[in-house]
Amino acid sequence: MDSGFYAAVTGLISRTDALDIVADNLANTDTTGYKARQEFYQALTEASEGNVDPLNKAINSYGVLGGATTDMRPGSIERTGNELDLALEGAGFLTVQTPAGIRYTRNGSLHLGVNGELLTAAGDKVLAAPPDPKADPVPITLPAGPVSVSADGTISSRGGVVAQLNLVEFPRGTQLTPEGSSYFQAPKGSATPASEVSVRQGSLEASNYNPVEGTIDLITVQRHAQLLERALSIFDSDFTQAATQDLPRVE
Repeated sequence: MDSGFYAAVTGLISRTDALDIVADNLANTDTTGYKARQEFYQALTEASEGNVDPLNKAINSYGVLGGATTDMRPGSIERTGNELDLALEGAGFLTVQTPAGIRYTRNGSLHLGVNGELLTAAGDKVLAAPPDPKADPVPITLPAGPVSVSADGTISSRGGVVAQLNLVEFPRGTQLTPEGSSYFQAPKGSATPASEVSVRQGSLEASNYNPVEGTIDLITVQRHAQLLERALSIFDSDFTQAATQDLPRVE
């Protein structure tokens, strides 16, 4: 009985955590450049540290939430006509300077600050590739007037080149940690110049999460949680009551 009770408890915790992930995905279906998170599960015995004997493995072979992965598939490209809206095609990221350090994003909804700095929707500075590859990327400041951005990220204004976007990519398997709705943190030194990315000016990349599928997932997770709550209620009431009634009869 204890094993079943623990399985129901961990299952309910896992589904509650999964509910948070699905709800967060649904909340960001309209967020530019958002990448959906997908939960994954593993057996409790796999998540436990140390060796597990065969009995424990047999009794505790049920799933727990192992974490969440980021779905890096591209979202659809939507035309806006705004010259500071940039969509990235291919496996590339914009480089951004935030108060917490360098971050990376696919959210190309940009605007100018009071001093002409090129900023993200969150107000952080978009960085340019430095002339010296060994140097750190630098903030971009644009002059007043129309701006043109070519497919390779070259920014021009008034007939001259102003800056080159610091477009980067990461080796396959690099662990990117989501921050907020559209930023990612990457291991230091893992970013390399993007080789297969194209910039589309006047467009934005939509979220890659399907709200219809998300709504179905939300209902499914809620129903699983309700069933596990019922199972816990049975373990806590019916089974406990039966054991209490039978105990005095034992000679």
